[in-house]
Amino acid sequence: MKVDLNCDLGESFGAYHLGNDEEILQFVTSANIACGFHAGDPKTMKKTVELALQKEVAIGAHPGLPDLLGFGRRNMNITPQEAYEMVIYQIGALYGFVKAAGGRMQHVKPHGALYNMAAVNPELSKAIAEAIYDLDPEIILFGLSGSELIKQGEAIGIRTANEVFADRTYQENGTLTARSKKGALITEDEKAIEQAVRMITEKKVHTLQENEISIKADTICIHGDGSHALSFAKSIQEALKKADITIKAFTEKGGCL
Repeated sequence: MKVDLNCDLGESFGAYHLGNDEEILQFVTSANIACGFHAGDPKTMKKTVELALQKEVAIGAHPGLPDLLGFGRRNMNITPQEAYEMVIYQIGALYGFVKAAGGRMQHVKPHGALYNMAAVNPELSKAIAEAIYDLDPEIILFGLSGSELIKQGEAIGIRTANEVFADRTYQENGTLTARSKKGALITEDEKAIEQAVRMITEKKVHTLQENEISIKADTICIHGDGSHALSFAKSIQEALKKADITIKAFTEKGGCL
């Protein structure tokens, strides 16, 4: 069994420092780098790209809604055309830094509210998939496992990666429990790791309603901005290896896709 381990990084902005990017890059295989709308800035983008290349971690753009104040986690009433333009703009910004540093972009993963909106909205999902296809059809689209984002990416002909979350709870329709709801986050590391391993080995996950649903796990997301993010990254890497699960980026030789 193989899986990619990804983390949202490059989320510092100006004088504000967030996360332990350099340290966490030791334990993940793919980095989703903020592109300046919900977090990040040119200096942070450049530095994070360079760090990822040094650590041989695959690079992806992490485009979000233009909402620094809300960290991109508040829904906005945008049109599919606006989503297309936002995604093109942000991928292009990060692509410039990746190209200048001599690297290549592996994937795109929408952030926060944009990600969750697209997971259930076929029009938004189609616009995001089209933006990636028009820019570079070789780029992989990361989307919530089994979601509209995955379906629209497959329909347009780009490679997709079904993403699961170690530290988030699930609803019966396969969506993530909204962060505003009680029980949205799994705060106990052991439970989060157990859920992640089971999603890979058994292709199952328990919902918040105590039922069980099927799920596909090509890549696992861990968050880099928590107080214990670094220790969790190390623990989940060790647990996956113990379960005989190989951790590889998609662009590595013998990778997941």
